[in-house]
Amino acid sequence: MSGVGNMPYHLAAPCLFGLESPLAEELRQLGAQNVSAENGRVFFDGGEEMIVRANLCSRFAERILIAAARFTARSFTELFDGVNAVSWSDYIGSNDAFPVTGHCVSSALHSVPDCQKIIKKSIAVSLSRSYGVERLPEGGAVHQIRFSIIKDDVLVAIDTSGAGLHKRGYRPVSNAAPIRETLAAALCSFSKLRHYHALYDPFCGSGTVLTEGALLANNIAPGLGRRFAADEWGLVDGSLWQRERERAKSLEKKDTDFIAFGSDISPQCVKLTLENAERAGVSRFMRVKAADISDFEPQSENGTLVTNPPYGERMLDTAEAQRIYGVMGKKFLRRRGWSFGVISPDEEFEAFFGRKADKTRKLYNGMLRCRYYMYFK
Repeated sequence: MSGVGNMPYHLAAPCLFGLESPLAEELRQLGAQNVSAENGRVFFDGGEEMIVRANLCSRFAERILIAAARFTARSFTELFDGVNAVSWSDYIGSNDAFPVTGHCVSSALHSVPDCQKIIKKSIAVSLSRSYGVERLPEGGAVHQIRFSIIKDDVLVAIDTSGAGLHKRGYRPVSNAAPIRETLAAALCSFSKLRHYHALYDPFCGSGTVLTEGALLANNIAPGLGRRFAADEWGLVDGSLWQRERERAKSLEKKDTDFIAFGSDISPQCVKLTLENAERAGVSRFMRVKAADISDFEPQSENGTLVTNPPYGERMLDTAEAQRIYGVMGKKFLRRRGWSFGVISPDEEFEAFFGRKADKTRKLYNGMLRCRYYMYFK
C-alpha cells in the first residue's frame, strides 16, 4: 500500500432518511469541509483526522466511507472502467482482503451479484497491476467495499467503520423492538436536549433514548467504547486514534445537572436499561422504575420528554396502541418549561393523542415510515 498521507479524502456518511440535515451540521461542527447532503447520505471532505473523528464522534451517521469512485454507468464495461480508474493500491495492501457488497436501485445495472463480480474483478486487476503480482491472497486486514448504483449513478467506497456506527457497544441485548441508536440520538437533538435538562422516557425499553440522551447532553462521544475497521489498516497512524480519543474526552461536559427519568411496564426492561446505561458509562444519570404509562408523573419542574411508544406494527395490536396514545394525551399536558416528543407511524396519532403537534418531522424507524410529533407550546 503506497499510502496517500493526510491528503483530503472525499468521504461519505450514509444515514437514516430524515437525518441528513442534522448529520450535515454535525459534520461541519466536527471540522468537515465541502459538506453536501443527498437522500440518505452526506458527502464531505477531510484528512485522516476527519476519518477518525467522524467515526468516534458522529451520533447520526451509519458509517464513514471513503468515496473512492463516483461516476455514471449503464453497462458492465462502463462499471469496470470507472472502478479501474482508481488507484486502489493507495488504500488496499497486496495481502489485504476486499470483499464487495452493495445495492442497485432504478438502474440499468440491476443485478447485484453481477455488479459485485465486476467491481471485485476491476479492483483485483488494478491491484495486480500496481503490485506486479498475479495472485492476491487476501489474508490481511479487511477493506469492505460498498457500492450503490442509484439511477445509474455509481458510488464505490471503502468502509472505515466496520460494524455500523449505531452499534455503540453498550447494547449487546435489547428488548423486542428497539429503536436504532442513531435515531434515538436524533430525536433528542430535535427536541433540543441540553445538559441542564431532565429527560423523560415512559416507554424506555432497553434504555436507548435515555442512554443516547445522556451521551448527547454531556457531549460524550458515542464511539469511545468500540473499535473500527480502519483501526486495523496502515492507512491511518495508530497514534491519531489515541489523540482523537483524548480530544473527544476533553470535550465532555463535567458536573452537569442532567438527569434521565425512565419507566417501563416491564421490570425486565428496567433492568436492561440500567445494564446498558452502565456499559455506556452514564448510569449515574439514570432514575428508572417499573410503571405503566397511566402512572406517569413528572419528577421535576421542567422536562424534555422523548419517547418511542409501542405501536400496532411493532408490539401491540393497533387498537391497544391507539388507546395508549389517548392515555399519553391526558398525561402529557401543556406545561411551562416542558416539551414532549413522540415518534409514531400512525397517521392518526394526533387525533388519538387529542391535539395537533406544534411541529412534525418525517423519519424512518427501521423500515417503518414515521413522524416525530413535537409539542412545546
